[in-house]
Amino acid sequence: MSRIGRLPIEIPQGVQVNLVDNHIIVKGPKGQLEKDLPGEVKVEIQDNQVVVTRPSDERRHRALHGLTRTLVANMIDGVTKGFEKKLEIVGVGYRAALQGNKLSLQVGYSHPVEITPPPGIEIEVPAPTKITVKGIDKEQVGALAADIRAVRGPEPYKGKGIRYEGEYVRRKVGKAGA
Repeated sequence: MSRIGRLPIEIPQGVQVNLVDNHIIVKGPKGQLEKDLPGEVKVEIQDNQVVVTRPSDERRHRALHGLTRTLVANMIDGVTKGFEKKLEIVGVGYRAALQGNKLSLQVGYSHPVEITPPPGIEIEVPAPTKITVKGIDKEQVGALAADIRAVRGPEPYKGKGIRYEGEYVRRKVGKAGA
């Protein structure tokens, strides 16, 4: 049995979970999320808990078991607490600013790079070198944070660029000039 998949998911107070065939709808204080779940695994709501079971020990069913349980758990966490990713900018003259709801990055290119978040995702810039991406959908928050990081990833010689908060960047030794 999957260690993650067999754990029931508690439905907190103020959260509604509706299941229609393979389509799950989760409503909570922060918003609403919907997702189509794989048809092979069985998802049930039993006395304030969501339980995920698989039909057999086939490799595909084992993989989908844990995945489906985690997707549902992330949806419930998202509508109650929400998710956030923090990024930091390292480099002289590198900075971020919010212009309306667009994020404007100046990271060493001849032009500022503008990023517009998808609906339901919020970007905050508490300092010119710090960016926070917030939302209720874990997948969208992580994807937008990865897109922002990809504008100028950290380089290994001076460590300049955009990185996740607390990310370790392996440094290389530069050329030995005489």
